[in-house]
Amino acid sequence: MSAPVRAAAKIVDLDEAARRVTEWRASGLVTVLANGVFDLLHVGHVRFLAGARAHGDRLIVAVNADAATAALKGPGRPVMAAGDRAALVAALRVVDLVVIFAAPTIDGLIEALAPDVHAKGTDYRVDTVPERETMRARGGATVITGDAKSHASRELVERIRARANEAS
Repeated sequence: MSAPVRAAAKIVDLDEAARRVTEWRASGLVTVLANGVFDLLHVGHVRFLAGARAHGDRLIVAVNADAATAALKGPGRPVMAAGDRAALVAALRVVDLVVIFAAPTIDGLIEALAPDVHAKGTDYRVDTVPERETMRARGGATVITGDAKSHASRELVERIRARANEAS
């Protein structure tokens, strides 16, 4: 099976993700849920996801849908459609499944999947993670992982625009 086919097979709907988590749990595996926009995948994203995976045996990544991304990031975003962003994330070896979600938070995904761990990047502290109470109520842990927030898709977009303007 080619790499693009394997990556595409990792992108699933919520029902399939829940079925897989149930199987993993029955096998004694620890499931981690991470989420984000992942617009213009960069080294900070890769380090965050590798750090998230280190907290368990299986990693599910929830990617914000296009409308949710536009609401979070503003005009001109996302740069890439959700399906493309999901495909890039799914191509990473540390990622087991990818789910695209439309809600402003992943509380609903946490309820549906009941992951053991919810991982967020270093732009958060555990006490500022919006879904921390949902995780606590479900008996799971919230962790902060990845490198210091010195990478951002927003900065890449701005740098590309500035260089394009210089070239004009």
